[in-house]
Amino acid sequence: MHQSCPRILLFDSGIGGLSIADAIRLRLPDADMVYAGDNAGFPYGDLPEHEVVARCVALVEKALARWPCDLVVVACNTASTVVLPMLRSRLRLPVVGVVPAIKPAAALSRNRRLGVLATPATVDRPYLASLIDEYAADCTVLRLGSSELVRIAEMGLAQGWVDDEQVRAILQPLAAGDPDTVVLGCTHFPLIREALARAMPGVRHWVDSGDAIARRVVQLLDETTGDGTGTGQGSSTFLFTAEPPAGLRHWLEVSQPGTRGGGPQISRVNLNTARNSSIGSAGLWQQ
Repeated sequence: MHQSCPRILLFDSGIGGLSIADAIRLRLPDADMVYAGDNAGFPYGDLPEHEVVARCVALVEKALARWPCDLVVVACNTASTVVLPMLRSRLRLPVVGVVPAIKPAAALSRNRRLGVLATPATVDRPYLASLIDEYAADCTVLRLGSSELVRIAEMGLAQGWVDDEQVRAILQPLAAGDPDTVVLGCTHFPLIREALARAMPGVRHWVDSGDAIARRVVQLLDETTGDGTGTGQGSSTFLFTAEPPAGLRHWLEVSQPGTRGGGPQISRVNLNTARNSSIGSAGLWQQ
């Protein structure tokens, strides 16, 4: 598409992709963003692969039918492991996926003990094992999959806080292995980075893929404004397949205080994976 500012579609099963949106906004402050959250299917880690693929394809095609974009970001580790080939075969625009940051984590580790914190689905994927074999073969890699921690991150947005004791209990098996570097292999987890750090104070580095994804987006868009010096007035549109998350408006006020077009738009979309229908009519709330 041809417009003065690029438009980017990001999607996730919930609010985890907001961490990727933040990273992209820092490098492309004038980009228009459409964020699609399939919270009716949350969490993807609990769904069979074929259902994840069907939901992702339907949501992306619905969103693009209404908001043509220049690039799509699969802002979900679980979805990235299963849906990228299908999307790339169906779309005539770049599709960027999220890769667990094993390579940079291995480069940072001093004691050669890495932790990988992700969903159970991501932890069990052969793709993760291949990344470890390629980039961290000389490291002891401790893997912990937790869907409950993903739910805690979602609740944290609504409540404005997380239960430190609950987080500490979930992370105890990982902490027992004494990693000095932990890979955040789910896009939800950077949203609760401070709570994770309190639970495991011995970790020197918490590594996520946000900035790497943002740099890849800039490269693909060939944007000259990717140095963070723009006005920061890019518009934001948010779509959700269930009720928009509580606390989202407050998060937007903090993270995106000024945007073009009168503030972020938040709406609910009817997702029907049985057919490729257009965007369903929904109430639109203006912040």
